[in-house]
Amino acid sequence: MATKTHRLELRTDEATEVLITKAAELLHTTRSAFVADAARQAAEKVTARSDVTLMAPEVFDSLVGSLDVPDNAAELAEKLSRLPRLIDR
Repeated sequence: MATKTHRLELRTDEATEVLITKAAELLHTTRSAFVADAARQAAEKVTARSDVTLMAPEVFDSLVGSLDVPDNAAELAEKLSRLPRLIDR
């Protein structure tokens, strides 16, 4: 277990404090450990979702389908035509 050297403070209303206290007691842990664990789980969930792009299935199908359609990039094609050919086609 990592050494706990950092501190967070939390301001809350009385009802939330009572609820956290009851939940911590039910789990036989401290309020601090309960809040830290709950905050860590929420943070992990949020950061995991940040790596995912959600879209409707129709949008996904359109995106994937567009990968097979060549783009009309005239400027890129012109620049590529000026490069020496390294591979015979």
